[in-house]
Amino acid sequence: MEKTQSKRRWIEPEIFHCIIKHTPLVSIDIIIRNKEGKYLLGLRKNRPAKGFWFVPGGRIFKGETIEEAFRNITRNELGIEFNKSDAKFLGVFEHFYDDNFFGEDTGTHYIVNAFLLEIGDVELKPDIQHEAFRWATREEILSDNKVHEYCKDYFRKNLHY
Repeated sequence: MEKTQSKRRWIEPEIFHCIIKHTPLVSIDIIIRNKEGKYLLGLRKNRPAKGFWFVPGGRIFKGETIEEAFRNITRNELGIEFNKSDAKFLGVFEHFYDDNFFGEDTGTHYIVNAFLLEIGDVELKPDIQHEAFRWATREEILSDNKVHEYCKDYFRKNLHY
């Protein structure tokens, strides 16, 4: 787990809105499993998927490698930095939302690179993206109406985990 200096640059809201309206966003979702075989979910504060439980993740910024994005996402959302090499690549998924970060009906299209990351005991605190975190079994995730359907897709498929 090494530290890097982020190349992330926030985009002005009007430019980001135009990007969301006209292009897909490339992102990473991280399915995190602990030693007990439970998976980490965060209750989302922001659109899209606001108010739903979802796995941690985030978009890849221009000029940021997938490795850098993985480290930045784990550091920002978990408070601990992990390397992409610590995880197993599960595949590429697409998510289509009716709304977007700004709450408008433009919609959002994500091209998601999904990874499985197994971790030991860590103390997690809510962050800018999440109101709370919880650990859940695969069965609990699939039966909970407050877990987003796109998140459930990771657990419906046989992804060899």
